[in-house]
Amino acid sequence: MMQTTDIERAANESTANAGNLREQWESEATTSHLVTGELDLSHNVILYLDDITVSFDGFRALNKLSLAIDAGELRCIIGPNGAGKTTMMDVITGKTRPDEGKAFFGQTIDLTRMTEPQIAHAGIGRKFQKPTIFEKHTAFENLELAMKADKRVRRSLFASLFDDERDRISDVLKQIRLDKEADRSAGLLSHGQKQWLEIGMLLMQEPRLLLLDEPVAGMTDDETERTAELFVSLAGKHSLMVVEHDMAFVEALGGKVTVLCEGSVLAEGDLATVQADPRVIEVYLGR
Repeated sequence: MMQTTDIERAANESTANAGNLREQWESEATTSHLVTGELDLSHNVILYLDDITVSFDGFRALNKLSLAIDAGELRCIIGPNGAGKTTMMDVITGKTRPDEGKAFFGQTIDLTRMTEPQIAHAGIGRKFQKPTIFEKHTAFENLELAMKADKRVRRSLFASLFDDERDRISDVLKQIRLDKEADRSAGLLSHGQKQWLEIGMLLMQEPRLLLLDEPVAGMTDDETERTAELFVSLAGKHSLMVVEHDMAFVEALGGKVTVLCEGSVLAEGDLATVQADPRVIEVYLGR
């Protein structure tokens, strides 16, 4: 029998360690993306909130809030400050747990039983008011970093972009009107372009539902108009919930509007209908 050399022994140990690391990576990837069932849109409803109540130190931020959003719908949420808009999005994304009520993504995915990463992986993306991008990287690189792909160590160390991945990034750059800025540092983009870039980063995650918090705040009129066009083009393939105060922007988006007040739904309908509602005028538009 041949004696095992130190080099062979080291090679065997390295192979064993690699196998252990691979099992660890695959285990982490499985547990970190645990989702309770596939997205079921058989009833054409992608988000369903039922009697959601959230209290902070005795203050009810949400008070038996109920609403439903259809698959492919573009829904605008308006209302005065303190109406519960941000808390509602916190509940949907798992940042805040409701005291009471149900929150379902499709027919079967119970959002109240999931973590924030699990909800994001299930297909819900959220954009906050201030864009969070990698300013020292180019627009192309930002989308590459955000891409929904295998980001485990072995993929990151040994793989470069495939042609279909490059095509995917190029398509999103065109979609968000930044194809001519692909090689420009994100920090040099205008405020509106930075907002579009972050929306593009969300799109790279292939979300089914997008939550967008005051996306046109600080934009020029031209940027606001282009953003409305972008959102309208996304509806259908994606469902969008847009929280906004700019009524001209809400009008440009069209579709159904939900008015929140004191943590519950005050009125719903097209913009003209809710604008004519005396209750909405009193608590929001009339101020």
